Amino acid sequence: MAKFRKSDSTSVVVIGLGRFGSAVASSLVQMGQEVLAVDEDQALVERWADELTHVVQADSTDDQALRQLGIADFDRAVVAIGDDIEASVLTVLALAEAGVKDIWAKAITRKHGRILQRVGASHVVYPEFSMGERVAHMLTGRMEDYIEFDDEFSIARTLAPPFTWDKTLAESAPRTTHGVTVVGVKRVGQDFTYARPETEVRAHDHLIVSGPTRLVEKFCQSR
Repeated sequence: MAKFRKSDSTSVVVIGLGRFGSAVASSLVQMGQEVLAVDEDQALVERWADELTHVVQADSTDDQALRQLGIADFDRAVVAIGDDIEASVLTVLALAEAGVKDIWAKAITRKHGRILQRVGASHVVYPEFSMGERVAHMLTGRMEDYIEFDDEFSIARTLAPPFTWDKTLAESAPRTTHGVTVVGVKRVGQDFTYARPETEVRAHDHLIVSGPTRLVEKFCQSR
């Protein structure tokens, strides 16, 4: 197995080419990042060989195989292995022992995630849970996009509520009335504008709003 020779740019190894892993790898390649994709399934390796820059077949739980690929030289790793919890944990452990400093790992349960963190994962993501929660908030909160952080702080994109129409942000005072901060305003056909007190909001404008989750939800529901 030949050692992968990375360029001088930021490099990422993506292990697991299921739906999540292949989406991450494809997006990174489109962004111009150097990516090595690894999967044990030869069929998946062949499927992605022409679309990703470097794709190899290897057992990611095998320390020797990872060393032969030069994994220690990578800046970041994404472990996107799906339902095989044992392989997921062993892969994160192998990467940590190889010296990879920044390891992102997919988890399917909270317990799985805690184990991944204990063996060396820097970041744990829950794609199914996060997407389900995001869609639920968008359905019930009149939000068009939504991100929630660990400390119950959220950022959302929503249509401007009527009480803000034809007023400046200083006049409608969303921070005073709703406890949220309008970060920016996007008007159809115009560039995004960072919000200032004198920024005027009109009907059909999109607002980027931040603040405590419950207050952001309340603001987005104000109609």
